[in-house]
Amino acid sequence: MIFIGIVALYAALPAWAQTSPTEFNRVRTFDAEHYSIRTKVDQRRKSIDGETVITLRPLADGFRSLELDSEGLRYAGAELLPDLTPLKFQIAPGKVIVDLGRSFGAGDVVNVRLRYSSKPSKGVYFVDPRRDPRAVAKDPQVWTHNEPELAHYWFPSYDFPDDKATSEQFITVERGQTVIANGELVSIADSDGRFRTFHFRMTRPHSTYLTSFIVGRFEKITADHNGIPLSFYYYPGHESTARKAFGPTAGMMAVFDEVTSIPYPFDKYDQTIVASFPFGGMENVTATTLLDRDVFLVEERFGEQIVIDLVSHELAHSWFGNMVTCRNWAELWLNEGFATYMEAVYREKRFGKAEYLRKILEDTDVYFAEYAKSKRKRGVFNQLARADDSIFDAITYEKAGVVIHMLRRMLGDEAFWRGIRTYLRRNAWKNVETADLRSALEEASGRDLNKFFGQWIYGARHPMLRYRDSYDPATKRYTLAIEQVQPADELTPEAFEFPLVVDVPVRSGRVTKTLQIDRRLQEFTFDVPEKPGNPIFDPEKDIPLIQIREK
Repeated sequence: MIFIGIVALYAALPAWAQTSPTEFNRVRTFDAEHYSIRTKVDQRRKSIDGETVITLRPLADGFRSLELDSEGLRYAGAELLPDLTPLKFQIAPGKVIVDLGRSFGAGDVVNVRLRYSSKPSKGVYFVDPRRDPRAVAKDPQVWTHNEPELAHYWFPSYDFPDDKATSEQFITVERGQTVIANGELVSIADSDGRFRTFHFRMTRPHSTYLTSFIVGRFEKITADHNGIPLSFYYYPGHESTARKAFGPTAGMMAVFDEVTSIPYPFDKYDQTIVASFPFGGMENVTATTLLDRDVFLVEERFGEQIVIDLVSHELAHSWFGNMVTCRNWAELWLNEGFATYMEAVYREKRFGKAEYLRKILEDTDVYFAEYAKSKRKRGVFNQLARADDSIFDAITYEKAGVVIHMLRRMLGDEAFWRGIRTYLRRNAWKNVETADLRSALEEASGRDLNKFFGQWIYGARHPMLRYRDSYDPATKRYTLAIEQVQPADELTPEAFEFPLVVDVPVRSGRVTKTLQIDRRLQEFTFDVPEKPGNPIFDPEKDIPLIQIREK
């Protein structure tokens, strides 16, 4: 069904926007239902000892071999539960393959336990203490970061976003350490005198890359939003910074509850600062991780808005990315583009429409600057997607967010938000593709969005226009010639098609026309009562992704 649907969608797109037939999804042989992960952390040796029980159901009869993603794990054994039958296994590049000893049928429940140890090169990161007087002091830390596919460096798993499972973690650390992880903290138990084990349970299904834990010395402040506990973990002595940075969280939740019509979909929300994190933040499910350096910018006047955007972005992923998750990395814009756009939505609700538009134009400038530097040629739907950091760029984030703004302007607020709510409700706890969003928006608006998605989502680049104008005082006719000059190729059209509003200023006011742009070179002539000033294109910024200059 999915394959047929994708082919039909691509065939309906303009020829220049049809993607390659590359299959971005993985072939699955089982459905992972639950991971129970035990991790003992040795900060001195920078190593872990682990045990994972995976509960799964085969997708077809004759299931005998379990193949899991695994990298750098040294296995001590594998067993079939509950009878503890020892299982044979072999290591292949990036995999551990377990022989189940007999065949299982589609839908059977299979429980396999694997025991292992590792000094992880990725996935789990050990951060040394910082005592530099020029920087904020911190104690040793351990934290995980899995996106896009790094979870299998610390526990064997199906490490791809298109399968969701519940999880629980038992994390054993030295006494005196705090542990933050996904879901409810069920218990803290002493272990061998020197150690304590923290037990967390995550009852909502989630993709593997959202699994996480953090170990360190933190203090905590708490808040509440409609019964949802909020916790903010910070370095000792920096409570005022934490309150300033994370204080708006409940208000952000209220805004996102309102616009999506879906209350915050999980049972808690933690935010924790750590050192040396590779990004500003990561939306690990119910337990966001944030880079300390970026959060401390809240103490600078120029940095307050940066932190507001960061905190709102990661929170927005609770709806866009965690509850509803991209099926593969080519579709990552459905996570990151929406989280970026929701930064602007929060600004709009909190500070007004001018601040909303300021954010849209800031994101437009970020995209244009990266395009000028890299000339990267791909769509918002990422035809070049691979499981590395190359997918985290201004096309996936800023351009995608601006495209969502353009969709809202084109459809109108009522139809747009009705479509977004349908999209979220229909796909809650599932994985999605661009076709799912398009379907919901078409249903809500009654409009065919094939051309829009072809140009702005599957197509690459953006319209680059040059114009020349002239005025004949005798006839009082104004002529405007517009040429599209963007490079054209298999993903970029000779001519984008869109309505372009132009204001022609005169002493008595302005003459406003909507021009239908649909060819490489066009000329428009219309009445203007007196000699005009310079034309103003797209005055309401309905289509910010247009670069235009005079010939």
